[in-house]
Amino acid sequence: MKKILMICAVILGFAFTASAQDSGKAEFKFNEEKHDFGKIPQGTPVTTVFEFTNIGKEPLILTEVRPTCGCTIADYTKTPVKSGDKGMIKITYNAAAAAPFNKTIVVKSNAVTPEKYLNIVGEVVAKPAASK
Repeated sequence: MKKILMICAVILGFAFTASAQDSGKAEFKFNEEKHDFGKIPQGTPVTTVFEFTNIGKEPLILTEVRPTCGCTIADYTKTPVKSGDKGMIKITYNAAAAAPFNKTIVVKSNAVTPEKYLNIVGEVVAKPAASK
């Protein structure tokens, strides 16, 4: 019985140690993780900014921000974001084709959650034909 209690105590000790190590890491808190552009006119690029706060203890470093298609461009905070500070990821979508869209942006970092997914959605509507 004492051996079982000792084993349980050791396992719990390891679990608490592992969770305590993660709590000091950097971590995101986004203002939104999905942005809906609604209906946008064809041929007019649209932009949104995903703002985040580092709620962890260590500086947050974005190592890669990669849209999943060539119709989307990303710009982002390239310097380390200190604990409590804000950073941004600016996404521009080229509304070339008239159709609904749902695009994913992959964000890689040194955070507790090392890979995060952001989404942009909307519908590109064709411009009305010019009347003569």
